[in-house]
Amino acid sequence: MLAQSQPSARQIGRFVEQNVCDYLLQQGLKLITQNYSCELGEIDLIMQDQDTRVFIEVRYRGHGEHGNALESVTYKKQRKIIRTAHYYLLENNLLDQIPCRFDVIAWDKNPAKIQWIKDAFWVKY
Repeated sequence: MLAQSQPSARQIGRFVEQNVCDYLLQQGLKLITQNYSCELGEIDLIMQDQDTRVFIEVRYRGHGEHGNALESVTYKKQRKIIRTAHYYLLENNLLDQIPCRFDVIAWDKNPAKIQWIKDAFWVKY
């Protein structure tokens, strides 16, 4: 009998991210791009919510050993997302052209809890 293999962290991440994307589409957001990447970092989902471009960080925690999913979006991580979003806006000639916000979807497996934090953090000048 063959042993059943466990899904990899990457497979779990893709599964969670796709489920979050599907949920946000049902909430009326429009997908612009998934897994945007540049030399500064990666943004899980970039979506449109009416006239606002939304940069979304998806965090998942299977257990609470190292804190919950929301706690994993540290100040350092926020700064990296902001710099990456700024690069995206420059690259697409959108800087100062459209309103933007940063959302976090935090998914904790134990205990089962999903939180959608709109405007989770802001650009501070």
